[in-house]
Amino acid sequence: MSSNETKYYLRPTGYVPQSVGRSLKQKNCSFEVNGNFFTSIEVIKRLNKKIIKESFNFSEFLKKIIKKNIHIDLLYKNLQKKNNFLKNNLSSPKKKYLIFGILNVTPDSFSDGGENLDLENALKTADEMIKMGADFIDIGGESTRPGAKKVDISDEAIRVLPLIQRLNYKKIKISLDTRNSSTMEFGLLSGVNMINDVSGLTYDKNSIRIIKKYGVPVILMHMPGNPKTMMKKNKYNNVVLDVYDYLEKQINFCELNGIKRHNIIIDPGIGFGKDYHQNIELINNLSIFHTLNCSIMLGVSRKRFISSISDEKNPKMRLGGTISATLNALMQGIRIHRVHDVKQVNQAVKVFEKLNS
Repeated sequence: MSSNETKYYLRPTGYVPQSVGRSLKQKNCSFEVNGNFFTSIEVIKRLNKKIIKESFNFSEFLKKIIKKNIHIDLLYKNLQKKNNFLKNNLSSPKKKYLIFGILNVTPDSFSDGGENLDLENALKTADEMIKMGADFIDIGGESTRPGAKKVDISDEAIRVLPLIQRLNYKKIKISLDTRNSSTMEFGLLSGVNMINDVSGLTYDKNSIRIIKKYGVPVILMHMPGNPKTMMKKNKYNNVVLDVYDYLEKQINFCELNGIKRHNIIIDPGIGFGKDYHQNIELINNLSIFHTLNCSIMLGVSRKRFISSISDEKNPKMRLGGTISATLNALMQGIRIHRVHDVKQVNQAVKVFEKLNS
């Protein structure tokens, strides 16, 4: 897109329970996005720094807007496309969401640093998460909290590989949280099922080759700079649209390098190079990312923005805020959640899904 060209975005709004949504859909008063129903849509136009937003109920959008603009029509068609990553990884046909249990084998992660350095303790934690409803165990050997220092690649590998091998033996699905291509390859050879890269494959130029070589799904997260510098680089014209554009660019980069779109998961990176207000803005506009036609992961678990609202300094005491933000995301159609408190979040999501079926 050139600097003087208008770019369009669509954000589904007006979430309704499925039974209501199905009834309204017959009257062209609602539309479906990955099993969720919405009754209205926001059209966003951006030209340089000028942003114009207009909201329409769905029937009005169909009559007045979609047929007049090819760019909007293409975005709406993206909302209608099916992405099979979620479907292919659900444990049963009735389940509609995935939970990634966070397991950091690091001494300095912001919430659970040092708790799982012992291999046997880490295995016990992983087993408990699976019993409580985790679909994947997301293993990280390098802290990416704000200000964290870079870890030597050999140290990262030594931390994660024994745990990966033991979990693979138990046939537990594993996501490896790393930005280093050599750690990715060692992990994939040891049984890792997918890669979670906080740098969105920008940190290590060889990472894209590894993802293509092994044909595994990859989570692309947005983070400006690196963990040490990201909070100094949180300058945006519009945080929601800038994060969207970045993720769109990385999706295109992956596709040009042979990665299938159904193997790409996107993560807006809550807390990574965003201040309190920027995090809130992103969380309240998550449904805009559906037009990228990728599965969306959200990581709000125990994050600092919860403390900014509730004045809770202890990360482990932020469960209520985690659940509240998760339910907000569910109402925007977000079906993949990366959390520390698997049992409680899983219960909250189950009840939400039942009440909104």
